[in-house]
Amino acid sequence: HVQLVESGGGSVPPGGSLRLSCVASGYRMYASDYCMGWFHQAPGKEREGVAALDHNSRSYADYLKGRFTISRDDANNTLYLEMNSLKPEDTGMYYCAADCLWVGSPASGYKYWGQGTQVTVS
Repeated sequence: HVQLVESGGGSVPPGGSLRLSCVASGYRMYASDYCMGWFHQAPGKEREGVAALDHNSRSYADYLKGRFTISRDDANNTLYLEMNSLKPEDTGMYYCAADCLWVGSPASGYKYWGQGTQVTVS
């Protein structure tokens, strides 16, 4: 049974930073075929990919322009998203997802999802 639990969301002013965490239980982050990512869903909009990683590559949404960094901690089975220079348009729910087909997979390509954590930039 795979469970993903996100944390670290909150309310920050424009230009602020947040670090999101996703603890994965039942999912082998150390396995060579692991693939995980972060998605953003703004109010009234579709869920869109932010960043993803697998055993040999990382992928970021083009609009981020280096503001966010995805990383992993295998010892603690945790996925992170470091978010800097936050903008009001970054507001929304952020979801952790696991077991994707490849780092460029859309939301439909992921098997497991967390409940999300809210980020508000204002």
